[in-house]
Amino acid sequence: MPVSYMIDKKHRLILTIGDGSVTVSEIRNHQDRLLSDPDFDPAFNQLIDVTTATRFDMSVDEAKQVALRPIVSPKSKRAFVASKPDIYGMGRLMQVHHEPFAEAQVFRDRKSALKWLGFNDDSDLLDNSN
Repeated sequence: MPVSYMIDKKHRLILTIGDGSVTVSEIRNHQDRLLSDPDFDPAFNQLIDVTTATRFDMSVDEAKQVALRPIVSPKSKRAFVASKPDIYGMGRLMQVHHEPFAEAQVFRDRKSALKWLGFNDDSDLLDNSN
């Protein structure tokens, strides 16, 4: 599955992983799964790690629509990590549209994103995906 997630209730964190070619329908499906998950809390922060994604197969308008869907609360922080320049750029576009709903930041490496979210590293974060 190109988009998977885990919810770390102890650390109040949603970890989303995008792998390979990620489509807008897979992102929407991911959002739907999150919203129906009994462990989901919109007040949790979210780390979206797409460093293993090879491409985002979506238009600029589709990316805007995904970013405009309010999933997390305005008190949440959302960190987006991408190493490929085109995916990083799409993340920046989504950040602009998402900021009215929650604080968002785009990073090139996971360590910086984790630090921004208040973690020293991810060694004690759970590693089970949905």
